[in-house]
Amino acid sequence: MKRTGMRSASLVLTLVVSLVLVLSACGKSNNNEGAASPSASSSPSESASASPSESASASPSESAAPTVDGKGKKIGMVTDLGGVNDKSFNQQAWEALEKISKDTGADVKYLESKKDADYEPNLNNFVKGGYDLTWGIGFLFADAAKKVADQNPNAKLAVIDTTVDAPNVESVTFKEHEGSFLVGVVAGLTTKTNKIGFVGGMELPVIKKFEAGFKAGVAAVNPDAVVTPNYVGDFSKPDLGKLAAATLYDAGNDIIFHAAGGSGNGVFTEAKDRFKAGNKVWVIGVDKDQSIEFGNDITLTSMMKKVDQAVYTVSQDLLSGKFQGGLANAKELGLAEGGVGLPDNNPNVSKEILDKVEEFKNKIVSGEIKVPTE
Repeated sequence: MKRTGMRSASLVLTLVVSLVLVLSACGKSNNNEGAASPSASSSPSESASASPSESASASPSESAAPTVDGKGKKIGMVTDLGGVNDKSFNQQAWEALEKISKDTGADVKYLESKKDADYEPNLNNFVKGGYDLTWGIGFLFADAAKKVADQNPNAKLAVIDTTVDAPNVESVTFKEHEGSFLVGVVAGLTTKTNKIGFVGGMELPVIKKFEAGFKAGVAAVNPDAVVTPNYVGDFSKPDLGKLAAATLYDAGNDIIFHAAGGSGNGVFTEAKDRFKAGNKVWVIGVDKDQSIEFGNDITLTSMMKKVDQAVYTVSQDLLSGKFQGGLANAKELGLAEGGVGLPDNNPNVSKEILDKVEEFKNKIVSGEIKVPTE
């Protein structure tokens, strides 16, 4: 009896020890998997790289390009005076870099410019800090980017809405006039007063392209309509945009297309105030689908300019070792390249008008229609 009891106790003890060892091994295995799992990291620079299919569906360009490893790389972005939350192209550019960080593990950072004199020192801040790529967002960066690039030939820079003649600067511009032509078609076929306004930020060549294309689109479908421009002289003053919009709406314009950056937010504010008062007016947004921010009650449509797609693609190329600077490699994105156009969803635009838009788009892409730039 004693010997049998001792045997039983020994067997139980052996089983308990074995069980403890198994559970301990399992616990170590799970902990190792957690430490190695990308999702366990909370730092953006160490965050998970999405699988190629996940990255493709979420990237601004919606391309099927495989995700690259950007860990240890740094990308900086300098905004123009509109700031990073301009609801327009600065915000688009930053959202693209945030996506790059999420997809590749690269470190990203932005600096906001409060005055023109900030452009050069802000660019230099990133260049001297050893950043692998430094973005200047906006037409006004041309001179500053050229100077910084020439003084730092080993640095790599990229600019939006302008071109810089330097081998270490990649330039991306858009055919804004082509996309503006299409929203001009929408405006010309929608207006009830035959009075249509245009609010511009500053009278720069890039903004004049918006105006020229818009006027041409309106005239193509409604020669009786008159387009009246109103420039506020700034991209960062919503109060001036609101005042410009009030002037145009008071004069009987029932649709306003803006290309004014942050100042254009004031156009939406004025339209919203009038809508609340029972006066139905429209705004045509710019760069992004601005109905997402300002609502479908006042947003007729938007002229999409896919800055996010450009910033994402060029940044990814840099991380892949495919950076191509110099004027010979400058990119200009229009309707044919999918760089401009209308949003996918246009609940305030009839099928008949959208069919007409598609008809004109095909004529522009084929070369049958040449859209003016001034």
